[in-house]
Amino acid sequence: MGIGKKILDFLFGKNPQIFDERGRVRHNLPDDKWKNWHARYNDTPEQNWRQHKGKTHKSSPALNR
Repeated sequence: MGIGKKILDFLFGKNPQIFDERGRVRHNLPDDKWKNWHARYNDTPEQNWRQHKGKTHKSSPALNR
């Protein structure tokens, strides 16, 4: 089935390898990448999306509340 599988993969695309056994998306990245990503978005106040208050302009006192 080697050549048949290659033809089918070419015509219809390959099956994605990002899903786990339950059908949820699972990216196969090393644990240190996940830890660095988590630290970047939670430890630094500039990147923390939970504490983000929107974009403000420095010259407008009405926007800087």
